[in-house]
Amino acid sequence: MSTLLVPYYEHPSVRPAEWDAIVEAAPRLYGVVLNPASGPGDRPDPAFVKVAERLRGAGVRVLGYTDTAYGHRPRPEVVADLARHCDWYGADGAFLDQVAAGPEEFRHYQLLATAAWGVGCHTLVLNHGTTPHPCYARIADVLVTFEGTWTAYRELRPWRGPSGVRQCHLVHGVPHGADPAGLARARGASVYCAVPGSGDHPWGTLPHTLEPTR
Repeated sequence: MSTLLVPYYEHPSVRPAEWDAIVEAAPRLYGVVLNPASGPGDRPDPAFVKVAERLRGAGVRVLGYTDTAYGHRPRPEVVADLARHCDWYGADGAFLDQVAAGPEEFRHYQLLATAAWGVGCHTLVLNHGTTPHPCYARIADVLVTFEGTWTAYRELRPWRGPSGVRQCHLVHGVPHGADPAGLARARGASVYCAVPGSGDHPWGTLPHTLEPTR
């Protein structure tokens, strides 16, 4: 059975109904990516503090968003972001974005993983957006092996990665009536998110199945 990992990058004060719908969907969620300001921001955001409390109270993993710039961002900056997510929002996991996929950068991410565990991130999701070298399965709970459009996703070949790690697919531009859950299973992903949004900010929309009733 596939479960949802939801990266929803809208402020709770602007989209309260959507955040309510996410919390209500708790039993169907693998986790929610919290992204107050392309990371934790410079100070705690009270609205995100509250929504993180609600998510944790509903039993949902809270994953703090941090950009790694494909290994080019200094490790201390990434670790500082993760510590803020844990301290300010009670995050119990990390969603590392723009993660390199080649074996040459693995040592960098291995050190990041150790630091993430040290500050309290018990779940580690690596967003490669493409098929990574299998070595990354040694440090991750979830590998995002696809991020892209519905059109591209329909042509994706399954990747049978190492056992013991989940695959996640993040798909945007998904039309009404599509079956992204079924396609995710067929492509080998036990975790997925499929949203209708497109363009530069697709993750400002929710999956069709989570859209609140107006």
